[in-house]
Amino acid sequence: MPWNLNSDGPIFVQIIEHIQNDIATGKYKAGDKLPSVRDLAAEAGVNPNTMQKALSDLEQTGLVHSERTSGRFITENENMIKDLKTSLINTQIEEFFKNMKKLGFSEEEILQLVKKYVSK
Repeated sequence: MPWNLNSDGPIFVQIIEHIQNDIATGKYKAGDKLPSVRDLAAEAGVNPNTMQKALSDLEQTGLVHSERTSGRFITENENMIKDLKTSLINTQIEEFFKNMKKLGFSEEEILQLVKKYVSK
């Protein structure tokens, strides 16, 4: 599946977001080994140095950790993964409301539309 990276922001940030989404959706589960830097870079269509920077940033957050000769792994901390999901959900909801308000909808109208959509 293509990574759909674009010029809207730094590539390494988009890579971080992509991997975070893969973790949140369960593509990578707690304790899973990540593919090598080169394999991930090839899959994403980016320079391995860019992928290395993104993975290093993920390590700093604790979401990913390295084992010296074994590679990189997803954290086994289920609470950290749950917090990531919650954060991503909140971001999506905030973005949705912001865009709907730009279209001129009130909060009440937005909620009514959501209820209508959910009941389909």
